[in-house]
Amino acid sequence: MATILAVGTATPLCSVAIGRDGECIAVREDKSEKLNHAEKINLFTAEALAEAGLGLKDVDAFAVGIGPGSYTGLRIGVSAVKGWSYALEKPIIGISTLRILVQAIVDRSIEKNTVLWPMIDARRMEVFTQPFRSDGEILGPSAPLILDRDWIDRQQAPIIVFGDGADKAAELWSNAPEVTHLSGILPSARSMIALAEKRYRAQEFDDLAYLVPEYGKVANVKKPQQRG
Repeated sequence: MATILAVGTATPLCSVAIGRDGECIAVREDKSEKLNHAEKINLFTAEALAEAGLGLKDVDAFAVGIGPGSYTGLRIGVSAVKGWSYALEKPIIGISTLRILVQAIVDRSIEKNTVLWPMIDARRMEVFTQPFRSDGEILGPSAPLILDRDWIDRQQAPIIVFGDGADKAAELWSNAPEVTHLSGILPSARSMIALAEKRYRAQEFDDLAYLVPEYGKVANVKKPQQRG
């Protein structure tokens, strides 16, 4: 029976959950747009552990959402979890944030030929996304995507869109009756527990030294101008 601490910081949602034997037993989350993950992650971890009656040393493995998503948020979450994993010599499990979103809806009744498109906001009308089958199996790679009518017209099967990237395009979906939009679906650490438990039982861990965030695209960083 594994005890797993899961952390998700790839989006404006800051989320920490404790799982035991695949079931979530404690969770703390902040859904605000303040992006105060650095302030909240240690507090939420301490509160969730206290609710579960555990200490950090009682955790068997650490799971973390690795993106795509916010550069700053991902660095905060991945750095914290790697620090705990290293200090306590416990395994680490990196999980795609898009896969976490899919896990949040897999228990719903979805027709077999439907394609799931979890979407993470990448500003303006761009999102990070990836196609999944209705049972959660991956159909293709993740990539940035501009949302427009042309993309909808290219789909050859019924689709379901969800995540904060899909939520921002509500007007687009309202004019596309062939698209099912599930609003308010977030990549909660709660949804990571079953995925991490499966990886734990299979002993499918990541290499602590080489686990890095998957940002989705290269950061737009400008070199400072030299002063004369």
